Amino acid sequence: MSLLSDLVNLNLTESTEKIIAEYIWIGGSGLDMRSKARTLPGPVTDPSKLPKWNYDGSSTNQAPGDDSEVILYPQAIFRDPFRRGNNILVMCDTYTPQGDPIPTNKRHGAAKIFNHPEVVAEVPWYGIEQEYTLLQKDVHWPIGWPVGGFPGPQACCPLRTLFDILCSSFSPFLASNGPYYCGAGADKAFGRDIVDSHYKACLYAGINISGINGEVMPGQWEFQVGPAVGISAGDELWVARYLLERITEIAGVVLSFDPKPIQGDWNGAGAHTNYSTKSMRNDGGIHVIKKAIEKLGLRHKEHIAAYGEGNERRLTGRHETADIHTFSWGVANRGASIRVGRDTEQAGKGYFEDRRPASNMDPYVVTSMIAETTILWKP
Repeated sequence: MSLLSDLVNLNLTESTEKIIAEYIWIGGSGLDMRSKARTLPGPVTDPSKLPKWNYDGSSTNQAPGDDSEVILYPQAIFRDPFRRGNNILVMCDTYTPQGDPIPTNKRHGAAKIFNHPEVVAEVPWYGIEQEYTLLQKDVHWPIGWPVGGFPGPQACCPLRTLFDILCSSFSPFLASNGPYYCGAGADKAFGRDIVDSHYKACLYAGINISGINGEVMPGQWEFQVGPAVGISAGDELWVARYLLERITEIAGVVLSFDPKPIQGDWNGAGAHTNYSTKSMRNDGGIHVIKKAIEKLGLRHKEHIAAYGEGNERRLTGRHETADIHTFSWGVANRGASIRVGRDTEQAGKGYFEDRRPASNMDPYVVTSMIAETTILWKP
């Protein structure tokens, strides 16, 4: 095993100028990540200098067998924390040989929105809070949980069923506090080695990861990507997800982005999306924020339809969520569809948080849709 480890960690720069480029793309489910590697003659920092490539789309549910070739267009480059040196990860999107985006290529449409002059002028910033759950490989049950059983409840309130309505009426937070959120200790935090490995891998790769924390449900964690401008928010989140998939692969743990991995009195998993434009960040921006929220309310159904599969199991009005059928917003209210922070209210400018997106959402779709609704759409 030591020889294998030595070979895996070989420093190629000592013997060759050639590098390894891992091309990454999104598969046919819209959530599965695929990748393959190729050798390049030397270091590359500009994605436009990278060659296009192809793959068998019939094996990823993206093309028929009799016309299976799908073309990879390199779009963003990141440093490779696994191979290190000058080796790179390449985020790609997918096209037919004729140059048309295939149906699962959501980046293409998002790029059109982000390249619109009105959107460019507003310099939209995003901060995405990606929640996820770590599962035991053989039984697909959260790590740290007894097989077929449950850990201690996530809520401290011993009369939770009695207090549910009372607590949620004035503070959703009170209805979901407990020992696991941001907790420490062998009986509270499960999988921290994976989480910290991912944190450092993202920083090495050049992803603007801004933090991590343990979540309310044991075995569930969150990382945050941002602030990132425009299309880069989607690129960075997808590559951060890829790194997490690779790290959990090494650890022998299954990664789940299911928005409600465990039914019952347990929190779901979301991808809260924080958002601001130049106008919102300027003095008087609170008025722009309120107009944007009003627009989002008018298109609530359209956004919910695009915010992730299975989100109805999560957005129930409980466990720090708003009901999926009702649009709401409030200051410091984690039980609302849209939350405006106290600091934004006090400063009269800043950002807001869209709490509706599910953990399995496509960040290209969500970020571009928020920009389209709040900047381009004229109701």
